Amino acid sequence: MHFFKTGWLLPALLSLTTAAIATPLTLKQAEQLALEHNPGLHAQGQQAEAMRAIPAQVGVLPDPTLSLNALNLPVDSFSTSQENMTQMQVGLSQALPFPGKLGLRKQAAEKLAAAAGSDTEEFRLLLLNHVRMRWWNLAYLERALGIVQNNQTLLRHLVRVAESKYKTGGGLQQDVLLAQLELSKLLERQLSLKSDRVREQAELNRLLGRDSAMPIALPHSLPKHDTASVDIAGLKVWAEEHRPLLAGFERRIAAADAMVSLAEKDYYPDFKLGAAYGFRQGINPLNRQSRPDLASLSLSMNIPFNTGGKQDSALDQRRAEKERARLSSQDAVNRVHAEIDIAAAELAMTLEQLSLYQHGIIPQARQTTASMLAGYQVNKVDFLNLIRARLNEFNNDIQYWHLYARAGQAKARLAAASGKEQVPALPAHDSGFRHNENSTVVGSIR
Repeated sequence: MHFFKTGWLLPALLSLTTAAIATPLTLKQAEQLALEHNPGLHAQGQQAEAMRAIPAQVGVLPDPTLSLNALNLPVDSFSTSQENMTQMQVGLSQALPFPGKLGLRKQAAEKLAAAAGSDTEEFRLLLLNHVRMRWWNLAYLERALGIVQNNQTLLRHLVRVAESKYKTGGGLQQDVLLAQLELSKLLERQLSLKSDRVREQAELNRLLGRDSAMPIALPHSLPKHDTASVDIAGLKVWAEEHRPLLAGFERRIAAADAMVSLAEKDYYPDFKLGAAYGFRQGINPLNRQSRPDLASLSLSMNIPFNTGGKQDSALDQRRAEKERARLSSQDAVNRVHAEIDIAAAELAMTLEQLSLYQHGIIPQARQTTASMLAGYQVNKVDFLNLIRARLNEFNNDIQYWHLYARAGQAKARLAAASGKEQVPALPAHDSGFRHNENSTVVGSIR
């Protein structure tokens, strides 16, 4: 209790807790956490593991059948020695599918198991894409919140300036009210951004297999976007060869082909081979000799009689399933190509917009604000135009980081569409280089 009274231990503990909460979560770390802890990915892996156990089950003969029979037992005495043909029989029979059926069943199961493995890889690919999308959303929201907080400080300063001018007779009351209104709008914008951030944080934590309320802090430096052109044709070729989604469809086509061949073999009979041994007791009343045991052999087969109502329909079904798998595969190829085209186009457009904002719109907005500020200080520019210039600069800052996050998301979508799990590592980019400029501009107001 002495330590708490002195106020030494509690602040230290709070400092350690804050430091633990504020540990930055990089994009690479988020990806690794998702791959290690996402329950959906592990469930998909268990499904693939279950499918891999099926071929060993369907590719072997059915279990033999053991039978125990009492034959020709008289019902008046139930004696095993009264009648000459009474016997206690032990039999063993084995079903024998037509040659080739077991191999086709195993082949189909192996292809479906391989397709399940492709589904797991596709789930992994899409999981990484979802993690990257959420991470970039959080990156944008954090930068936007920082800009909003910074602009609140600037507007509060403008409110004080307007109030000071109004009190000295050099300003208007409407200037004060306008500045206060814009400040209230910024507070409302901040609440909306905070709400969005809570939602994105919960979604990202869910993907990482963690509690949804667990705090997330992102690093100050964000990955820099490469401006090199994208080889769209090369990505499409790579996707056709490596995208798990397409590989899964090809394996399902192979499985459907095996099922068609199996349906064709259903026109031929299956066999059943059996052997039995009968034990007899007592003496033969005709020759007064002991009765010998009896042995039996049997071979039976099913007769595909109603082929029009069963085998023909089954074959039509399997052929339709194979055609459906082929058409679905072609549709998936077209969809993947479209995804690559759309993501590449969005990435290129977003990078061009970023360059325009960075080298044109933002510097021009800053110059406009500085010019308006200089004019306002000598009473050549009214307060409304100064506020408009300041808000325009604020909106440009927000839009810049929105585009920056969209570029990262477009890059993630492009990687997922082409079947590339890893996005190339790029140099870090300092995310706070423009906030200091905002403070410098308004800091010169007097």
